Amino acid sequence: MKELAKSGGLTVDLASAFDASPNPYVLLTPELTIAGVNQAYLDVTNSTRHAIIGQPLFAAFDSGPGEEAPENVRQVRASLERARDTRQRDHLALVRFSIARRADDGSETFEDRFWSATHTPMLNGAGEVEFILQHTTDITELQRLRDRTSEPGGAAALNPTLSGAVLGRAAQVQEANRALETERNWLADMFMQAPGFVAVLTGPDHVFQMYNTAYAQLIGHREITGKPVREALPEVVGQGYSNFLDSVYATGEPHEGRASQVQLQRKPGAPLETVYLNFIYQPIRDAEGRVVGILVQGHDVTDSVTATERQKLMIDELNHRVKNTLATVQSIAMQTARSHADPATFAEGFQARLMALSHTHDLLTRSHWEGADLGSILQHETEAHGSHRVTVTGPPAPLPPAAALSLGMVFHELATNAAKYGALSTPEGRIMVDWAIANQASPRLQLTWREVGGPPASPPSRRGFGSRLIERNVRHDLAGEVKLNYSGDGLIAEFSIPMDRE
Repeated sequence: MKELAKSGGLTVDLASAFDASPNPYVLLTPELTIAGVNQAYLDVTNSTRHAIIGQPLFAAFDSGPGEEAPENVRQVRASLERARDTRQRDHLALVRFSIARRADDGSETFEDRFWSATHTPMLNGAGEVEFILQHTTDITELQRLRDRTSEPGGAAALNPTLSGAVLGRAAQVQEANRALETERNWLADMFMQAPGFVAVLTGPDHVFQMYNTAYAQLIGHREITGKPVREALPEVVGQGYSNFLDSVYATGEPHEGRASQVQLQRKPGAPLETVYLNFIYQPIRDAEGRVVGILVQGHDVTDSVTATERQKLMIDELNHRVKNTLATVQSIAMQTARSHADPATFAEGFQARLMALSHTHDLLTRSHWEGADLGSILQHETEAHGSHRVTVTGPPAPLPPAAALSLGMVFHELATNAAKYGALSTPEGRIMVDWAIANQASPRLQLTWREVGGPPASPPSRRGFGSRLIERNVRHDLAGEVKLNYSGDGLIAEFSIPMDRE
């Protein structure tokens, strides 16, 4: 046993002194389980060690079946939890708590008793709560004397000091404390549930005192209470935010940030993520006006900033595409005019080429201009000649927008020439298109357009706009190669185009 004191030859055992005290004591674990009691506590609660040691406090003593019993239990539990959580002594000036009594016939009844209680946390060497010591004083008789003084003629029964003034003030103080606790809990709930992130920092090192759920989500639910910013969030030290905090603490002037970029670790062990914050650092002052801390408040605006940047990018891209499209239309008009002296044939050829361009635009619009599949482009440009006359074979081949537009124009020219002079100009003629993706390290599209069943193909006497458009689009726009073979069986066009070039 631990020794409480030594004086001469006298040694007082701590456990013996605890048990011999005339004041009731109970020792509780942080989970509010009874770990030890003294004899005075057993006497006042009419219980035995065997019956209550190891039992949860409110299983051993539940304040009986009365309507006020749940509130009585709540008050005692709240005081114990405050002492445990704050590591500070907590007092209950007055609480009603019934005690079970065994009648002579063996029946159990509950007797209303009034208590004053002090709850003291007992810390270990690491500063953690190891036990909670409850010291109670039974003030039932004092309360009853007070009640009798409120009856007619009862004032003479008790000294005025005991006629209710002391107990009355104690009850008023406790009720005021209870109201303050309710308000504090309400404010704490509002703080924790605030949609924006909030944190309270104290001292020149900016130590985290409290922070809400939104702040915890922002920093990846790290345990930062009691840590300075430089230790709790080391990744922000070199990003200037610690300097802002130092400035606010030194000058007392708030600092505001708008869409400020910061790199944070959002998950344990994960790489840093870029987030954008609207925030303000507000100085917290004491009664003398000195800065003692900083209130951090703000919102995560990453989604908004990202959306704005994406919108600007889309507008810039739209402007670029409109200019390119107008340039393409202008080129088509000029080249078509050179090949068609007759206005009627010019209009027909020009309109057909614009429709081919429009078809590919429709495909790209459906994918939000992220690209189009090669098979879909071929289908759109040849379906007017009958789907049964054109056979396409090949794997999925997604094309970026620029490549889709260029190949759309190429396939339109090939289909138009086939309808005028080639396989599609006769009922028996057919077109077969097959492709593959070669060299996966640096992928290239290998595509063959083959016409069969039509008249023999012969090289044109002059290079028309269609031939020039095909060669220009493939070689200039797509950085690829094209070979046009004119044979007795029909035209064969072979393409080799890099897939990783926009």
